[in-house]
Amino acid sequence: MRKVNAMDDDKVEGRIGGEQHTAEKHPMGMRLLYMVILWVMLSLAQTVLTLATVVQFVLMLINRNEPNERLAEFGTDLGIWIAKAARFQTGASEVKPWPWTELD
Repeated sequence: MRKVNAMDDDKVEGRIGGEQHTAEKHPMGMRLLYMVILWVMLSLAQTVLTLATVVQFVLMLINRNEPNERLAEFGTDLGIWIAKAARFQTGASEVKPWPWTELD
């Protein structure tokens, strides 16, 4: 079973709220366009998260409460992307998430 430790938490925290790339401010019309595109992508991400949740639950039932490591890591990456998208959507950051920046 994978143990989550403080180092893992620090790594995730750094990916979400750590040093941000410098990004230029966009005119409000362009920002609105990016926000609408991200809104659609966030809706898709929610669907993918729901599917991953159901699959992980079934796998944990089969594997005696052991999560699938790759699926758990995917969930972490998806959550970080969602957090970055939410930061842009709410004006907390000017950095757009993937596909406009690297997926880290």
